[in-house]
Amino acid sequence: MSSNPVAKREEGQSPNSQQSAARHLYGQFGQGNQPEYMLSTDSTIHRVQVPPQSAVPQQLARNMAICSDWDSIEGLYHRELEEVRARAAQMEKTMRWWSDCTANWREKWSKVRAERNKAREEVRQTRQKLESVVKELAAMKREKQELLDENEGLRREATATQAQSETLRVRLEEDEVNPLEQEPVKDVENNNNATSPNIFTGSPNQGFDIIETILKEKHHGRGQGLESSATLSLCNSTTCAEKAKLLLEDGLQPFESDSMKAIALQFRLDESQKILQREREDKATLERQIEKLEADICQWKDKYEDLNKSKQEILKQLTFLRDAHQNELGRISEDLEDEVGARSNMDRKLADLRTELERLQAENTAEWGKRERLETEKLSLERDNKKLKVQIEDLEKLLAKRSEHNTNIIDSDFKAMQCELFEKNKELSDFRHAHNKLKKQYQDKLAEFTHSNRRVEQHEAEVKKLRLRVEELKKELAHAEDELDESLNQIRKLQRSLDEQTELNDNLQVQFDHLQTR
Repeated sequence: MSSNPVAKREEGQSPNSQQSAARHLYGQFGQGNQPEYMLSTDSTIHRVQVPPQSAVPQQLARNMAICSDWDSIEGLYHRELEEVRARAAQMEKTMRWWSDCTANWREKWSKVRAERNKAREEVRQTRQKLESVVKELAAMKREKQELLDENEGLRREATATQAQSETLRVRLEEDEVNPLEQEPVKDVENNNNATSPNIFTGSPNQGFDIIETILKEKHHGRGQGLESSATLSLCNSTTCAEKAKLLLEDGLQPFESDSMKAIALQFRLDESQKILQREREDKATLERQIEKLEADICQWKDKYEDLNKSKQEILKQLTFLRDAHQNELGRISEDLEDEVGARSNMDRKLADLRTELERLQAENTAEWGKRERLETEKLSLERDNKKLKVQIEDLEKLLAKRSEHNTNIIDSDFKAMQCELFEKNKELSDFRHAHNKLKKQYQDKLAEFTHSNRRVEQHEAEVKKLRLRVEELKKELAHAEDELDESLNQIRKLQRSLDEQTELNDNLQVQFDHLQTR
């Protein structure tokens, strides 16, 4: 815009140069001995020369045309200035709207950032909870496996003890059914040798009773009653030692080995019963431990269900937050599209303003060309006036010479010339009267022209201010565009981070589902 030399020449003109141009355009109508008039415009005084009588109508017509042209130019300037003001006001409104949009966008962006940080914190907390739950599940699985191993070992031990007890019971039954073996066991003989002095220590009656019962039990084949009665009587007898010795000496040697074997079997049976009692107690304690572990397993199952419920709630919250975030991103993208549309509208308006300014510059160059053409026409008219003045002077000299020689001949012509001169004087008076009127009109137009010059200067100053304002608005627009680009870059970064978070969340979800299925 400022690269046009015509616009530079127009901007570089000062009020004095414009007044000098007006003085050059309207003030120089003739030279030499022509009458001059003083015209004052503001604080400057212009000396205007009145053209000769013959050139007055043409000059008046030209002056009227120039004044009408200047009126039309002034009207165009006024309209253009009003349009420029309206466009500048519209541009200021659009810049205010743009600043409001940027402020709203920053507020929305801060909200989105806070929500993103909150979502990240919630994801981190859920991840920590998930890790703790996974650790607890692993610990519970280990404890459960250990308990199952212990339970299996206890079952194996119980089955082993039960098998041992069954084998002992079967052996005892076989010993009761089958006849006692003739060969004594070395352990039983050792026990017999160790306990023989103290066995038969009861009363003589008790000794006889014991021997009779042993014989009867052996005769009838009931070994178990024999073993129990023998052990009880032998343990409680204290005064039958002599009777027993006599009986042993008298032929009861075959029965001694059978009674010792029965005593050994009874001892083994007592030991096995003690072992069975101990195993029953261990089994009862193990059953109590198993019940306790089952109660703990039920409790851990309840905790696991609670954790699953909390997980479902957290997943619902995550889906809700994801939907809300996607909705917010869609709304922000719509706002950005609206801002891009407003930016394109602003670009179109700026292009229209540029075209209007170029058109004004072209019209200004056309006006300057018209002004220069009028100045050249004025100079050519001044040259023609000078030539006509010289011709008139030559003709007057010739007429004076001829009037000296031909006074008688031209009396009639002189009278006719006097009549013509009288008529010319009348026309001259009429022209002077019209000239005075035109002079007044010219002064009025000149005052209006000076006033319009002042207004044009004011308008040019306003145009300069508007141009400066347009430059500032352009700078603000460039700054706003930079901020918009930065915001778009941040949105892309946030979109990438959100995609990464979603991928991470999906991976965590897959891991959690995998752990849950295991």
